[in-house]
Amino acid sequence: MKPRKRPGLDEEDRQRLDKLVLNRLRAQPAGPKEPSTISAEPERTARDGLMDFQNLPGYQELRLQRSMAAVVGLDNPFFRLHETAAGATTVMDGRRFVNFSSYDYLGLNQHPEVRAAAHAAIDDFGTSASASRVVAGERPGHRTLEQALAEHYQQESCVVFVSGHGANVSTIGALLGPKDLIVHDSLAHNSIVLGAALSRAERRSFPHNDCEALDSLLAAMRDQFERVLIVVEGLYSMDGDSPDLPRLIEIKRRHEAWLMVDEAHGLGVLGDRGYGLFEQAGADPRDVDIWMGTLSKTLASCGGFIAGSTALVEYLKCMSGGFVYSVGLSPPLAAASATALSILRREPQRVERLTAASRLFLAAARARGLDAGASSGRAIIPILVGNSVAAVAVSQKLFERGVNVQPIIYPAVPERAARLRFFLTSEHTPEQIHLAVDALADSIREIDESDFFRNIMGLAKGDRGL
Repeated sequence: MKPRKRPGLDEEDRQRLDKLVLNRLRAQPAGPKEPSTISAEPERTARDGLMDFQNLPGYQELRLQRSMAAVVGLDNPFFRLHETAAGATTVMDGRRFVNFSSYDYLGLNQHPEVRAAAHAAIDDFGTSASASRVVAGERPGHRTLEQALAEHYQQESCVVFVSGHGANVSTIGALLGPKDLIVHDSLAHNSIVLGAALSRAERRSFPHNDCEALDSLLAAMRDQFERVLIVVEGLYSMDGDSPDLPRLIEIKRRHEAWLMVDEAHGLGVLGDRGYGLFEQAGADPRDVDIWMGTLSKTLASCGGFIAGSTALVEYLKCMSGGFVYSVGLSPPLAAASATALSILRREPQRVERLTAASRLFLAAARARGLDAGASSGRAIIPILVGNSVAAVAVSQKLFERGVNVQPIIYPAVPERAARLRFFLTSEHTPEQIHLAVDALADSIREIDESDFFRNIMGLAKGDRGL
């Protein structure tokens, strides 16, 4: 069934609503001033106000968004307190919800073996490595995990970081410089963009998953630079789709570039056994120069890793600031991830259940006329609703019905691409999936048929000064 166009806010409507909220904010009385510890009034300068954190543009945007939600009667869907481990279900405020906001893809976060491994590591090494690994923070669990990840990706070596975000930033920042070029997919993660900025290399993006555009860009620019890095993701976290890996390998070879694949969401999800993008694409993982991944999704822990050649890993261990100047990965986290990886490799039925759950959700959503965008039906399924206010409103209605899913709103995505993002896991049951899709379709229909948007714009158009 083709998704139908729904009512919502166009750009003019959004500007009116922004103006309404700004007017209300300006009308609020200022709070009491803190008592000054300086006896004399300081001389006023052109910088007055700039050093006040409340005047940061980003903070003003946060105030605007929160006030806008209050004006239209919506609760804040972010930073909700979970009172138990969050998997296919979770508990908030004493109430159990079906949960689609956590990326415990294979249900390993509470697996008895994973917990036992973490407990044993605490007993032996405590809760912290207590130093950078360069100094005194090296532990056996680091080497065990790195060897297992290197073998999984058929690489010579691997290094683990305390942060997935930091792994990208520190690796890209350390590998390239002002004479180099970084080319990445237009939907690349924030950490990739920040790593490029840190490197001071020239940065270009190409349209999402458009290998022809990438090829043309490199044909025009490759000769102007020394080193070139192409960066893509194995499974894109907002859209749930994947790139053409064999084509990317062919392009990087022809243009003499490095290829880096961010497998944060791909490991445990893609391929029949969950081995990742290389398995799904039928490619040799040794043809990729840099495999990056996180430990916080399938591997039930926290941190990141880089797998590649021995030279690459030795270089990063000495030259990557995010590794050299950070504490070593916590021993229980390393033990948990190593155990989770071993379970992934020996229990392919978990991946089979995840794939079945994802495909069921996608088919059910499309049967109800919902817009799932370009999702491949692999763990991440976005449902596009047309604007940010609608996304938050639908999320709230689902929450009231016992379904927890986060809205993804502007500026994280373009306003017209606002969505609800569903993370599926191997532990979701068909009953939970049908309950969620039915509640989702009903919630969208109720908002479409109600006076919700007309009431919002009535507020805006009737507000003083509009």
